[in-house]
Amino acid sequence: MADEPRPATPPPTLAGEVGAQAERKLHARRHADSQVWFGLGMMGLVGWSVVVPTLLGAALGLWLDRAHPGGRSWTLALLAAGLVAGCAIAWHWVAKEDRAMRDERENGDA
Repeated sequence: MADEPRPATPPPTLAGEVGAQAERKLHARRHADSQVWFGLGMMGLVGWSVVVPTLLGAALGLWLDRAHPGGRSWTLALLAAGLVAGCAIAWHWVAKEDRAMRDERENGDA
């Protein structure tokens, strides 16, 4: 049963492509306001996901520098580590949303 050939999908027709594109345009017009707010919210999410770990790293570094003074700057090291972690988190969120938009577009829900 596993070796049975799958039926071939018919090639897309011009009428089907035009219809799908028209449907996407109508969907975009209906949801234009939500897309603007979604974009602004995503910018805020990306910004906060970078800022919060950076500030937490700097705060922890300042505390370590005061508690254990020495030749190393924990503030600078943990600030950089927080920035790298924040960028990784932001990248994760943007990639996740990009995947969701692609899946929506491929499934014809767009």
